[in-house]
Amino acid sequence: MRQVTLAYGHTGLCVQVPDDAAVITPVPHAAAADVPAELRRALREPVSGPPLREQVHRGQTVAISACDGTRAQPRHLMIPAVLEELDGVVDLDDVVILVATGTHRANTEAELRAMFGDAVVDSVRIVNHDSRAGDTHRWMGTFGDGVPVWLNEQWVDADVRLTTGFVEPHFFAGFSGGPKMVAPGLAALDTVLVLHDAKRIGDPRATWGVTQGNPVHDDVRAIAAATGGVTYSFDVVLNTAQEVIAAFGGSDVLAMHAVAIERAREVAMAPVDAPFDVVVTSGAGFPLDQNLYQSVKGMSAAAQVARPDGLIVCAAECADGFPDHGSYREVLTSADSPEALLELIGAREKTVPDQWQVQIQARIQSAHRVVMHTSHLSDAELAEAHLEQTDDIAATVAEAVEKAGPGARVCVLPEGPQTIPYVRDAG
Repeated sequence: MRQVTLAYGHTGLCVQVPDDAAVITPVPHAAAADVPAELRRALREPVSGPPLREQVHRGQTVAISACDGTRAQPRHLMIPAVLEELDGVVDLDDVVILVATGTHRANTEAELRAMFGDAVVDSVRIVNHDSRAGDTHRWMGTFGDGVPVWLNEQWVDADVRLTTGFVEPHFFAGFSGGPKMVAPGLAALDTVLVLHDAKRIGDPRATWGVTQGNPVHDDVRAIAAATGGVTYSFDVVLNTAQEVIAAFGGSDVLAMHAVAIERAREVAMAPVDAPFDVVVTSGAGFPLDQNLYQSVKGMSAAAQVARPDGLIVCAAECADGFPDHGSYREVLTSADSPEALLELIGAREKTVPDQWQVQIQARIQSAHRVVMHTSHLSDAELAEAHLEQTDDIAATVAEAVEKAGPGARVCVLPEGPQTIPYVRDAG
């Protein structure tokens, strides 16, 4: 047996796996030699269009979209870099940072201070986007494939609109960052429900690493391009230590994002020759494994290379539980089986909040046995969600290997969705 450390909470989790297990981790990439200089370069030497400072004028209002606390974006580095670049042109009283929560809960003041740093929190107004607060959105029209679009009014009303984020593979939108920082990040719930409806997410092209032809990402791009535009977009690519490898900027959010995607693909996707009988994965550690809702991404990464009816073991701390906010838990536990959940969502796709996460989870559980290891969800709570729990990952894996018989193949994804495996095309 060999020991592997899974990304788990703040400290990691050591597990024993078979000696011949395939351990897939991100290709090592060193942080940029001078991260502040790399961030400045992206703001001053854009992929497209003029530098940021040349696009902002005195007296203008500025809205900055930034990831919420479930994302590893280095906000404490990126936002100060933006503010420094705008120093002397923009009054901080005219700047608002919008936390692009999508449908997630608001971040607390303590969380905001950890995310942005005290200096930013004390000098710039920060607002948590609330997708359910109907009176805070502006109707923009219908875009893409029939998506009704309401966006955060503070974003729409700003003279200058900046997106900041980071680019990594996304389990149904292809890649994060770029246009996703407009919608779903700053969109109303009704917009997100359509953008993430059962038909779009059920499309086989709505998956890790695919953007063109992906019905979710196609509409995300259409919304960002058609709703008043993004003045400047600023993204980074990170290594597994959540350090900045490279930064990208540009006034054409789609052109910038396309360049960043290619770098992220090199860092975070890995081919394998054949599927596995057992795949051990993680929720990628803090902040990504704070709840079961986010940990579905680790399951989804494993499902890309797990045999039908194979075992997926997902280790996620889940300090925030299911979580209890939103309707994810209610929907997930509202049917007797994953198959019944899929039928429910298919019949009521536009009236089932959080259906996209539940749909993907139900689809995975319909095809694979999924066993969790958590520190904050009980066996009974997981059973409500049609999941099992194990206290001993090594024993669970050994049992599955014995059941699979000679030649059983085991794969480990220590960083969960930070590395997305895929079965190499035999053709």
